[in-house]
Amino acid sequence: MHALVEDFLVHLRHERGQSEATQKTYAHALGRFIAWAAAHQLQDWRQVTLQHLLQFLHHERQRPAHGPGKSPRQRPLSSETLYLTLAALRAFYRYAVREGHLPCNFAEHIALPRRWMRLPKALSLDEIERLLQPPPDPETPESLCDQAILELAYASGLRLSELRSLRLEQLHLESGFLSVVGKGNKERVVPVGRKAVAALQRYLELGRPKLVRPRSPGTVFLTSRGTAFHATTLWRRIKKRARQAGIQRPLTPHMLRHSFATHLLEHGADLRVIQELLGHASIQTTEIYTHVGASRLRDIHRRFHPRAVKPAEPEAPQPRSPG
Repeated sequence: MHALVEDFLVHLRHERGQSEATQKTYAHALGRFIAWAAAHQLQDWRQVTLQHLLQFLHHERQRPAHGPGKSPRQRPLSSETLYLTLAALRAFYRYAVREGHLPCNFAEHIALPRRWMRLPKALSLDEIERLLQPPPDPETPESLCDQAILELAYASGLRLSELRSLRLEQLHLESGFLSVVGKGNKERVVPVGRKAVAALQRYLELGRPKLVRPRSPGTVFLTSRGTAFHATTLWRRIKKRARQAGIQRPLTPHMLRHSFATHLLEHGADLRVIQELLGHASIQTTEIYTHVGASRLRDIHRRFHPRAVKPAEPEAPQPRSPG
C-alpha cells in the first residue's frame, strides 16, 4: 500500500506539478488511512471497499484534533480537515484506476463535505503604510531584504511559496514585471510597481551581495546564512516587522496577498484581472474578494442614498496603490 502511495506522490510532484504543501497534505492523509487499514487487517488496496472508506472517514470525524503542542483537543476535526482527507483519497483513486492499479474508484461515490466560506482578512490602508515604512535603524542586508520582501508581496500578491522560490532570472525590473511559476507549474507575468522595483534594486545592489555565500542558491531572497528561506523563517521575519510597525492583530501568511487583491478591487480593478494576477485557475476562487467589500458597499449606501442614515465624515487616509 505504501508503494502505490509513493508512486502517486511522484505523479503529483513531477506530472501534476502540485505544490509542496499539497503533496504533504495528501501524504499525511493517505498515511493515516494506511495505518487505519493495517489495524483492520487490510494489507492491499484491492481489499479496500467503499464501506472501509466510510468507516475510516467516520473514524476521522470522531478523532480529536491536536493543538500546537500535539496534545489532543476535545473538539472533533473540522470539516475542512475531513474535506482535505477525502480530496486526497479521491485524487489517489483517480490516479490508481487510470493507471490500472485498481479496478474501481470507490472514493468518487463519497460526497465531499460542505466547506464554509472564510472571508480573507486584509490589512487596512493605514496598516499597510505602517508596515511598509522602512525602520529607523541603520540599513543592514537583512533589513533591505525584509523591505524588498514586504514591498514585493504587497505590490504583486505573490504566495509565500512563490516569494521564497523566486529566482533572479525571473526578475525583469527594467520592464517593471516578473515571471512567476505558481501552482501546477503554471507561469504567469505579474507587473511590479515603482516602489517595489526601487526596494528590490536597492536590496540587489547593497544587500544581497553581502548575504551571498559560495553555495548560495539563485533565489532572490537569502537569509543571513546565505540560504533560501524556509516558510517558517520568512513568515517570522514578516511578523517581526508587523510588530515593529505597531500592528497588534494576528497576521496570517496570506494576509498581504489578500490585502493586494482587496485593495485592487476596492479601487476599481476588474475581477478577471485580479484572477490573472493572483494565478487562480478558477474565477470562483477570486470571487470571494467581492464579499470582502460588503462593508464598504454599506458605507457607500449610507453616504449617498437619500433615505439612508448619514454617518459622520471621517478623515480618509490617502490610498496607496499595490503598484
